[in-house]
Amino acid sequence: MEWILPIAGIIAALAFLVLCIGIVVVLLSVKKNLDHVAKTLDGVEGQIQGITRESTDLLHKTNRLAEDVQDKSARLNTVVDAVKGIGGSVQNLNSSVDRVTNSVTHNIANNHENIAQVVKWSNVLMEVVDKWEMRKQRRNSVNFANQPVYKETTRTVYNEDTTNGGDVDMVKIKAGLDNNSDLK
Repeated sequence: MEWILPIAGIIAALAFLVLCIGIVVVLLSVKKNLDHVAKTLDGVEGQIQGITRESTDLLHKTNRLAEDVQDKSARLNTVVDAVKGIGGSVQNLNSSVDRVTNSVTHNIANNHENIAQVVKWSNVLMEVVDKWEMRKQRRNSVNFANQPVYKETTRTVYNEDTTNGGDVDMVKIKAGLDNNSDLK
């Protein structure tokens, strides 16, 4: 039995050698995988740096946009206030128009007889104006161009020197009237 112990030692050494070889193979495989992970992480790190730069730029642009939106919002508030004021003015105007309309309707209902009389008189006045214009047009349409307006006569002036006491009486002489006067 003495030989069992060295064989067991050899078997144990071989087993330890196989175990070590197995561990080395596993460690080499792990090293290969870790190298691959390291390369991947280097690539990811470069991409993360690019993403970080882009995120920083995007954050700055977002901040500027937020400031611009706040500025425009403040400006828009003044416009909204102005529109609100215009809305109030329009509402006041509408209520004023309603009051005036109600007042006019009420006054028309109360004064319908007076209104009817005013309408009658206005119709009469319009008829008079129409007749006046028709009369004026008739006067203007008559052609007086061919008709003499007055008859030209020779005028003889009588005075004491030109009369010898004939058939002219003294009243006409003193008045200086002519023969064709209406005082004959």
